[in-house]
Amino acid sequence: MTYWVKILYERKEYVVNFERVHAFCYERNGRVTFWLPDSAIPIVINPQTNLEDYQKVLDYIECVTELKLNHAYWVKIIYEKNEYVINLDCVSSFCHEPNGRITFWLPDGTIPIIINPVSNPESYEKVVKYVEKATGYSLS
Repeated sequence: MTYWVKILYERKEYVVNFERVHAFCYERNGRVTFWLPDSAIPIVINPQTNLEDYQKVLDYIECVTELKLNHAYWVKIIYEKNEYVINLDCVSSFCHEPNGRITFWLPDGTIPIIINPVSNPESYEKVVKYVEKATGYSLS
């Protein structure tokens, strides 16, 4: 299933296959960011200036997080006061440190997500369970 959407951003029109977007970020100010597939270019949609496209993004996120799709493991993770919605099936590496922290990098981006088991136990548990289920390896 492809999910093509036309988005206006910085006076340019982008036609994006959302099936290939693997991470979204909700910021506290209401903006939502995603990264273009196969690049690290962020697209930042502000509801005050582009409500129509903002709603397109929210509709897609709602669709993928509610459905159990093949080849997708969407989770919501709180990191640095923002909420990330990430398809963990598209993350290619996880790093577990002696202090317990887990680091992984967003697909199609250069942003590391660092999760601490003490300060963010819910998100930490989601990632640990995913790694065990997907790889058979335990992060401990």
